[in-house]
Amino acid sequence: MTYRLFEGKDHASIYQRYRFTPPDEVKNVILQYLDKKKGQPHVLAVDLGCGTGQNSRPLAPYFQEVVGIDISECQLEEARSVPGYPNVTYRKGTAEELPFQDGSVDLLTAASAAHWFDQTRFLVEASRVLKPRGCIALLGFSDSNTRFTYQDCGERLNHIYDEVKQVLLPYTNNQVALAESKLEALYSAIPFPDKERIESIWVNSTISVRNLVGFIESWSMSQVYKKKDPQAAEDLLLRTQKRFLEEMGVSSPDTEIDMEMEYFCVLASKPQ
Repeated sequence: MTYRLFEGKDHASIYQRYRFTPPDEVKNVILQYLDKKKGQPHVLAVDLGCGTGQNSRPLAPYFQEVVGIDISECQLEEARSVPGYPNVTYRKGTAEELPFQDGSVDLLTAASAAHWFDQTRFLVEASRVLKPRGCIALLGFSDSNTRFTYQDCGERLNHIYDEVKQVLLPYTNNQVALAESKLEALYSAIPFPDKERIESIWVNSTISVRNLVGFIESWSMSQVYKKKDPQAAEDLLLRTQKRFLEEMGVSSPDTEIDMEMEYFCVLASKPQ
């Protein structure tokens, strides 16, 4: 089954502005794994469910070619609009039917996307297109463990954030639960003997209140809620921003707060 929750033009624009680029800490884990298991040269990386290219572009310096694959043409239009990456291209497609020859791909990766894949069909395609010793690297973050700090009101900010997730819970697709499990079922199903799942890579960063609210708006469940009740969805975002600012005792939505996120990564290497 292919899920079509990210295809609208408005959602693609929000995705481009507010979704996070995977942090260097996670990117380095993947590249080190690929170096160890396969070695140079790194010719072709394929970023599945690439969205607007946040995970595709950081791979550009390390591969001769990077191809982002996504089912949404609107997402791909946003990705193509970012200049400066001549070795990165984007194609419409799915993780279950990859437009690559057998044994041609060095790295198959996906950032916060693998929980949407048809597990069985994806793994068949991964086995087909990967080179011997080529690697799978599926990354994401456990949002249930995301935490914020600003002076002495961190716990109150966390409470507001958790309340928003509760409001949106009825609009959450069951596939999101697979991401919160850190892709445990998908990891177990990978047929390659050489595999590992890194469950906790803690990353600290800062984010403005404005961008945090934009990130919430980019969630699939926010978009489902918006389709059902546009005014209520807009009110939730405005109310959330207002509550954050009031708790922080500031007026500018560009005020930054500290954020701690727990990333995970599923890694596997195809046998020789």
